[in-house]
Amino acid sequence: MPKKGNRKRLKFRASDVCSESVTVADYADADPAVVKSGRVKKAVANAVEKEVKLLCGLEASQGAVEEVLSSTVGVAGEALDSSDDLDPEEDGGNENKVGRKKKNKRRKESSESSDGEEYPVDIWLVLSSYIRPEDVCRFALICRNAWTVTCTAAFWTRLYKRHYKMDADLPCRLQPDSVDRMCCLRARVIRSLFHLYEPFSMRVSKIPALPESTPTTLLNSKCLLFWFKKILGTRPEAMWEFNFKFIKQDGNKKNGSAKSLRMPRQYEDVHTNSDSDCYVLQVTTLNYILTPVVMGMTLTLFTINVSTDMRHHRVRLVFQDSPLHRTKKRGEQGGTQVVLDPVHSVRLMDWWHPQYPSSPHT
Repeated sequence: MPKKGNRKRLKFRASDVCSESVTVADYADADPAVVKSGRVKKAVANAVEKEVKLLCGLEASQGAVEEVLSSTVGVAGEALDSSDDLDPEEDGGNENKVGRKKKNKRRKESSESSDGEEYPVDIWLVLSSYIRPEDVCRFALICRNAWTVTCTAAFWTRLYKRHYKMDADLPCRLQPDSVDRMCCLRARVIRSLFHLYEPFSMRVSKIPALPESTPTTLLNSKCLLFWFKKILGTRPEAMWEFNFKFIKQDGNKKNGSAKSLRMPRQYEDVHTNSDSDCYVLQVTTLNYILTPVVMGMTLTLFTINVSTDMRHHRVRLVFQDSPLHRTKKRGEQGGTQVVLDPVHSVRLMDWWHPQYPSSPHT
């Protein structure tokens, strides 16, 4: 079969058109493969119009000529409609017009939907005095001015004073005197709320001594510090507490930080927090266990299993000199292993946890 692009059009010349050469068959019985468009060529239309005027003597009557031409075009169009072959230039022009109308309509609708009122920061600051601590994130997502309010020192100072209690057991670094300092104000207020605000303190108290499943948050995190200490409790024998402080590396952070909003310069000290990406893994064992030095290494494997005596748990940590790539399997990697067995409790603490070790400035 011949390709669609190889079809030939029937070419007409004005000099060739006369009363003897133009017949009804030229339009009604025209082959769609030859005549692709249903429109009459301009040269043919002019020639037919001139021929009709000469034959019928209708030079003064333009209406009758137009009527004859329109009827001729209608016959030719009806004969070619069945082939579903339209002129691509005309079709493309119609599509462009429709596409432009749709775009203009969408722009009009978007402009109408974007209309609204922008309230000043002072109004959002007043409204922020009535939101709960757990709704701070939702409040900041309302608009840019609401987010700007959550960056101010006044917002965090009011939030602290609203929930402060005189009989609350707060460490010295979280006392009301610390609120007067701008540096790390946001971090101190959030840590204080886990002592003062009951929903937050209840959330921490419900954390079990042993997690139900092995946490995956620490994978590919870098160990910054490692220390241990002896714990004297109700048991006749002392227990030992091993602490590992980790920090998330750049590979663990989500993309899109470049699109985030810029913090106002005057409030950068308020949001300063050196422990924002840090965790502390606290493992309490029944005996002292000699462990290798792992500071500066990356954690690539963390498992919590049942101990050999079936009474306690066993913690295994594998450290590498560099982060583990996703294409490599863990079993093929060597590394430094830290095995703690038997284990009494395992606790993973975020920077806001009440028992998270922090400096007096934070």
